[in-house]
Amino acid sequence: MPSARRSPFIPHTARLKESIDLTPDVKLFRMELEDEAVRKEFQYKPGQFAFVSAFGVGESPFGLASVAYQNDAVEVAVRRVGTVTAALHELEPGAIVGVRGPFGNYFPLEEYKGKNICIIGGGIGMAPLRPVIRTILDNRSNYGKLTVVIGSRSPADLVFASEYEGWGSQPDTRVELTVDRGDANWKGRVALIPAVVKEIHLSPENSVAIICGPPIMIRFVLVELKALGFAPHQIVTTLEAKMKCGLGKCARCNVGDKYVCQDGPVFSMDQIAGFLEQF
Repeated sequence: MPSARRSPFIPHTARLKESIDLTPDVKLFRMELEDEAVRKEFQYKPGQFAFVSAFGVGESPFGLASVAYQNDAVEVAVRRVGTVTAALHELEPGAIVGVRGPFGNYFPLEEYKGKNICIIGGGIGMAPLRPVIRTILDNRSNYGKLTVVIGSRSPADLVFASEYEGWGSQPDTRVELTVDRGDANWKGRVALIPAVVKEIHLSPENSVAIICGPPIMIRFVLVELKALGFAPHQIVTTLEAKMKCGLGKCARCNVGDKYVCQDGPVFSMDQIAGFLEQF
């Protein structure tokens, strides 16, 4: 939770340590909070999010893409889609940005121990799923089979592609890749993510499916998971992209009777099943 010693609306300053090109329009930002005490307090879990500011331009919410216990750097994946993200993309290492958070709930990985985990991510939706995967792999014996389905528009748009081989090499873990359209060098699957979910026939037995991606992808993946026998409480997603203020003050992130910033951003489908048309 945000520190009680200052307003949660005021961002902490952080220095951009590294900016890594993940795809033509996505960069991974590695940031270090400048205040040592704040760095120690900034503890978060997979699924939580933070706001990053380009000073003088604005701020945007991002799912935290790093794992808190692995290093001091806070990582977010930034897709260039608007004024704020364009300004962030122009920053060089050493630049100062604002960070406020962490906010929201998180994926209850403690509850998933002993279960098979199916992770389904499309495009930039892999960002908040990356810490889930890393946490499971770092505690591999605590979980059953891990299946990761990753899709993108093209091979060039696969986010965190350099990490896939390492993930797939772990015990009881498989990574299934797909793209909407291939290129001259692509030898893998060309299909939409829902079709892959159907093809590999994910089993609902003792399983949890975690989804993040474009709304249209989520809707059709839900159709396939339901056909496979997954119940709504076995399907989880994150809606951090709907964030506005992050604190439940502006009432602009509601999904039905829930505020995404206070009740989420992580929800099981039985919690939001009646409000799917809102995202």
